[in-house]
Amino acid sequence: MLRTWGRAGVDYVRIARMWGRALRTYRASFWMLVVSSFVTSSLDFVALAIVFTHLDRLAGFDVREIAFLYGASGLGIGVADLLVGRVERLGAMIRTGALDAMLTRPVPLLVQVCADEFALRRITRIVQAGAVFAWGCWWIDWTPSRAALTVLMVVCSAAIFIGLFLGFATVQFWTQESAEVANAFTYGGNTITQYPLSVYPGEVVKALTFGVPVAFVSWYPALEVLGRRDPFGSPAWFAYAPPVAALAVGTAAALAWRAGVRHYRSTGS
Repeated sequence: MLRTWGRAGVDYVRIARMWGRALRTYRASFWMLVVSSFVTSSLDFVALAIVFTHLDRLAGFDVREIAFLYGASGLGIGVADLLVGRVERLGAMIRTGALDAMLTRPVPLLVQVCADEFALRRITRIVQAGAVFAWGCWWIDWTPSRAALTVLMVVCSAAIFIGLFLGFATVQFWTQESAEVANAFTYGGNTITQYPLSVYPGEVVKALTFGVPVAFVSWYPALEVLGRRDPFGSPAWFAYAPPVAALAVGTAAALAWRAGVRHYRSTGS
């Protein structure tokens, strides 16, 4: 099993490096894309900062605490988007027959789909979110347990978003025009978790906890790190449950992917 995963990782890196070299051939275009991507990804927090010029707190959280939430979620979606974001174009690959060509190659299909046209410029989302996260971390009274929980939160945030990307993308095996449905749960989940979940009704938070568990991306562990209680009264051990949520999402995504590949019967063209 470890050898199989190791080979898949090597294949992924090789494909990603190939696309990276191709993109850097046109350096001016590459750097223009990098700069524009960084500016675009920064606008969300700029808008949030503007809001805080007119108020001191949002649902009891100040801008530094929200920067912590924003950064944790942003790092997770950034890593997931960089590594597997290409899977959201699975429907287009099916329609054009590109997926059929991938099936003939001696490389795992999922590796090829995720590494295809690897876009190094997406790292700007990680850089921008990391800068905001670092600023939010600056004001926290750190202890070893809080530091460990923060690392766990960021790792699990990426794992949860990777699972969401893969799981919802597989719907395109059955309906090829459903990329926007997946985006509602991936990028939409990121947008929701940038803010304190206490701004939403309790029913919504329950759905984000037990349905699509994006509440574990940042909300529950962040409450523990920030020394806050959950206004909805969830148990304290929820702060340490992100690995369980990541495992559940990852398992569901793996099963959905296997079912989708088995269902696939070529484009017929």
